[in-house]
Amino acid sequence: MTTQRSADRKNGRKTDGTFAAGNPGRPKGARNRSTQAALVLLEGEAEALARKAVEMALAGDPVALKLCLDRIAPPRKDAPVTFDLPTLSDSTIAPDAARAILEAVAEGRITPSEAETVFKLVEGWRQSQGRLESQQENQAIWGDLLPSLG
Repeated sequence: MTTQRSADRKNGRKTDGTFAAGNPGRPKGARNRSTQAALVLLEGEAEALARKAVEMALAGDPVALKLCLDRIAPPRKDAPVTFDLPTLSDSTIAPDAARAILEAVAEGRITPSEAETVFKLVEGWRQSQGRLESQQENQAIWGDLLPSLG
């Protein structure tokens, strides 16, 4: 029985198989045994495997062709969106920008998810612009009495 307990303590687990207090398990970034074994087998063969994949793609193998093309030109995660947006000169323009974004969605020029992304950008700009304008107003009112925030 004592040998079992000492073994449990060595691997950081309790007798029921769960991790003991203070042991979070596998360290972040650690690889499991099968991944390590596969890396050992493939070590030094990357160039030959890539060459073979290209040869198979050129011979017409659709799976090899897709693999090669995905590496050369991976699928885009997003694309640029084009629509009219008012010039963002001060923070009071943000509602006009939001209206333009909603109109672009309503007209089908951009998708709702694209609109959400653009709106987050406009909102971030509005917040930072509002802080800047507030600092400038305070500086104009209070002058040298305020410590420099720059």
